[in-house]
This record gives sequence, C-alpha cells and structure tokens, in this order.
Amino acid sequence: MSGAPRPTQPSGLGARGIGAAIGARLRARDLTAAPDALNLLESTTPADREQAAALLREVSPRTLGHEAPGHIIGVTGPPGAGKSTLLSVLVRHLRDNGYESVAVLAVDPSSRRSGGSLLGDRVRIQSDSTDPRVFIRSTAAGERLGGLARGTRAAAQALAAAFEIVVIETVGVGQAETEIADVADTIAVVVQPGGGDVLQFLKSGIMEIPDILIVTKADLGQIALGTQRDLTAALRSLGDRSTPVIAMSSLAPATEFDALAQAFEQHRKRLDVTAHRERIRRAGALLDFIQEYGEHGLQAVGGRLAAEHLLEAQEPGLDMQALATVLERAAKNG
Repeated sequence: MSGAPRPTQPSGLGARGIGAAIGARLRARDLTAAPDALNLLESTTPADREQAAALLREVSPRTLGHEAPGHIIGVTGPPGAGKSTLLSVLVRHLRDNGYESVAVLAVDPSSRRSGGSLLGDRVRIQSDSTDPRVFIRSTAAGERLGGLARGTRAAAQALAAAFEIVVIETVGVGQAETEIADVADTIAVVVQPGGGDVLQFLKSGIMEIPDILIVTKADLGQIALGTQRDLTAALRSLGDRSTPVIAMSSLAPATEFDALAQAFEQHRKRLDVTAHRERIRRAGALLDFIQEYGEHGLQAVGGRLAAEHLLEAQEPGLDMQALATVLERAAKNG
C-alpha cells in the first residue's frame, strides 16, 4: 500500500525473518500484529511479497495443525443499504456479548486521482477507539470488480489466526460482488427495504450466495416487512427454505442483533470448515495466478481444468501463496 508504514522489524532479526515473525505473533493471538501484517500483505514490492509468503506460511493450517480458528464473515449488498451502519452496531454488540476480538476489513471505492481509499474506515464504521480488541482497516478496491481488494483473501486468512471474528465488508458494486463467496465462511447479503433490490438480485445471481439475508431499516415498519416477505418468497422459488431472512434496525434501540449473531454461529456449526477453507484457498490461488499471468499463463499449465486438478492433487493445509507457486512452477515447466 503506497505510503503505508513499514512493518516493525524485531530487534536482532534479519530482514528475511520479518514476515515469519509477524505470522508467529498472529499465531500467538497478538492482536497488535494486525497492522504490520496488513501493511505487508498489501504491498506489491518483490521483497515484501516474499515476506508476505513467509507470513502466510506461519498461519497456514499446515503450520497451525488445524484451520485458523477465527470465523470469517462476508457482508455485501448494494450501495446505500446500510452495511456500514449495521457493522458499527454489530461490532459493539459482539464485544458486549462476550466475543473476545473483532477485525473488520472494509473494502472501499478507489479515488481516481490517488488510487487510495475514497472513504475512511473511521468515517463509515464507528467503534470504541479505546478497545484494543477491535481492529478496523479500510482498503482501496483499485481495479478489482469483484467487490474485494487485492490481498483481501490473504488478510482475512491471516487475521483469522488471531481474531475470533473477521468481517469483510465489500465495496458495494452490485452483481459483481459474488467473489465474496470464495473468501468468507459465512455470507450475509444486506438489502434495504423498498428499493427494488429483490428482482435485481434474482437477475444477477446474488441470491445464490447468501447464508443469511438482512433487511435493514426495520424501523420503517411495513415497507421493511414487505421486503422481508419478498425475499423469503424469492428464496423459496429457488428451492431454499433454510436461509434466514432477518429484518433489523441499527437505530437505537437496535433490534435483532442477537438473532443475527445466533445465525452466524449456527451457520458456522453446520459448515465443514476444513473442506470449505481448502476449496477457497485453491480458488484464490487460481484467481491470483490468472490475474498475474493471464490466459497465456493458464494455457501454459494446460487450461483451467488442468490447473484445478493440479491444485487438488496438493497436500491439504498449504496456504494460498504456496498453491499459487505450484501453478507458477508448472507454467514454467510446461
């Protein structure tokens, strides 16, 4: 990230060990390592990318001996639906109800002039600045159309080693946001009442990705309840009768945040986290490889299907960067 402070180098540690040291701090649940970790993961310099790979190895399932314990939650939906206001209340609710730590990665639209984040995290998502167990970071989406910034996958996986809850709020670009399905454990799609979003979602395919649907601004009464009914009917038309549709209000007194937290927990309990995370690491590695080397690189490994089979043949527990390296080597040898 341009202008970002450099990671702090531990005393007596060689430059090649910075990434591994940050990863070790995350493994030890040292929440103060989060800013250094994201600075490294967002950097595009060759030296920092090497260190980022070392960091990811330290928090990989292979090193941990299990999947990172944090619950990665994706929150997406159209602009103006109230995602940031909802998250401001949700973070406070989670901390007040016994959750040990919460990290939020807010992916913002990019400034055409600077390329940086157009909206600041402290402007959009309010939190208790004195709470050391809450971490909020804004990242510019850049040219990415999938609602996520470069490095968001890696950042979420790294922070899940230290934080109990990791929330990714996407930029809000509409139908292109389905990329979140290849990052999060649980996906919540936020809809504002009376905005005609239900029909648009059915057309775009977004209705296929949510584990939870949230109707904001329930304080509007019948308009919100009508949207809740429409969403429930839309899900049933797709053969889905299990996805919860929760109408909630972020205005004081906030309502249904207990139900939302419970829905998150119930979905996580039903999920085969190991199989799911293995799949999204492979998907992320393939996407990063294609973005780096294009269709020419993909053809060098024999096409998409051959690349997928190659990744599936690797031992479980490898981090995303290690999987991408497998593809790079295959392309060079092909």
